[in-house]
Amino acid sequence: MDLSTLHTFRVAACDLNGQMRGKRVPPSYAEKLEKGAVRMPFSALNVDLWGADIDGSPLVFETGDADGVLRPTDRGPVPMPWIASQTALVPMSLYDDTGAPFPGDPRHALSAILARYARNGWSVLAATELEFTLLDSAGERPRPPFNPITKRRLVDESVLSMAEMDAFDAFFTDLYDGCAAMGIPAQTAISESGIGQFEINLNHQDAMRCADDTWLFKALTRGLARKHGFTATFMAKPYPEDAGNGMHVHFSVLDGQGRNVFNDGGPDGTETLRAAIAGCLAAMPGSTLVFAPHGNSYTRLIPGAHAPTGASWAYENRTAALRVPGGPPAARRIEHRVAGGDINPYLMLAAVLGAALIGIEDRLQPPSPITGNAYEIDGLPQLAPDWAAAIAAFETDPLVARIFAPDLIRNMALTKRQEIVRFATLPEDEHWLSYLETV
Repeated sequence: MDLSTLHTFRVAACDLNGQMRGKRVPPSYAEKLEKGAVRMPFSALNVDLWGADIDGSPLVFETGDADGVLRPTDRGPVPMPWIASQTALVPMSLYDDTGAPFPGDPRHALSAILARYARNGWSVLAATELEFTLLDSAGERPRPPFNPITKRRLVDESVLSMAEMDAFDAFFTDLYDGCAAMGIPAQTAISESGIGQFEINLNHQDAMRCADDTWLFKALTRGLARKHGFTATFMAKPYPEDAGNGMHVHFSVLDGQGRNVFNDGGPDGTETLRAAIAGCLAAMPGSTLVFAPHGNSYTRLIPGAHAPTGASWAYENRTAALRVPGGPPAARRIEHRVAGGDINPYLMLAAVLGAALIGIEDRLQPPSPITGNAYEIDGLPQLAPDWAAAIAAFETDPLVARIFAPDLIRNMALTKRQEIVRFATLPEDEHWLSYLETV
């Protein structure tokens, strides 16, 4: 895409909450981006959900709210199909003036983990399954949208309903066209178990590209929904009594010859697979804040509600937190089923892949795989039970400290504690407005 031909374009990096922070710039900047023409305060990537500075953050007054340098990622410019005028977005990452990555940038957190895999001669393939809910947000509470064909409001769950997919065909056609234009490998779309809930899977690819595309897909989906007259939300729990939105991730690890290190030629997988599972299980409780980063997230993490709350694993069992799918041995992989749709994809993949690598490096052994219903098994290690407990666990857990930089851990804890305080001042029945199109 030739940025110099556009009236303006956008440059943006990902903050801790997964929101885009950046600037609108003229086409003259196209030749300057690699030279660090765009500067932005480090604190901008560590603001709270509403975009406010964090009280007590060393990134603000203590350091004079210093600027960093935005540089383009290797993702390259992408069109923005939800904007009426022809424009583009250039995904960026934040660095200091010496060229060192800013440790509070979530994309750098994932890059650091993938670099550790690369030092072993390995690369990671990943894919995400994104659940979201279409709704009408015009009233005082979220409501299901109107069926575009019948003009009646949706009232029922419609699992795998082709009629419901067809009713929203205009939106999904635009969504697939938008994905194609942006280079996002959208695969199967289905109607899910919640009212107005749908899921689209992205194809397996390089893990960083997977995170980039997941981040971009969320922006695309929200933007196109607005164009079609309704709202798309990735909130973990849009309605208290309905299904929540999850974001499962599948991953496998390839050696230098492109061979899957989880594949032993049979259904069980290798010792490396089991070590990666053990690492993911060990780090799961301390990483709860990454998988459930908002107050609303904990309304989804209820035992027996199809969202894992205990750290367990199994072969071909969707009640377990970690599932090893069946199929050809060459495709042996791990499905991590804990995260909600409201996550930051860079932090989520960094937490999952970092934990797996710890398990491999430490040669950890998992417990025996479970059978039957994981929700009925007593004694499983549990995720943090609430938002405050998750923050405390995240900033003190020794495995989290091996995955994320100290500055990111500190900034994340400060950010989330400020959000708890802010939400306490808001009427509970208005909390959904803050989450609706931000997470």
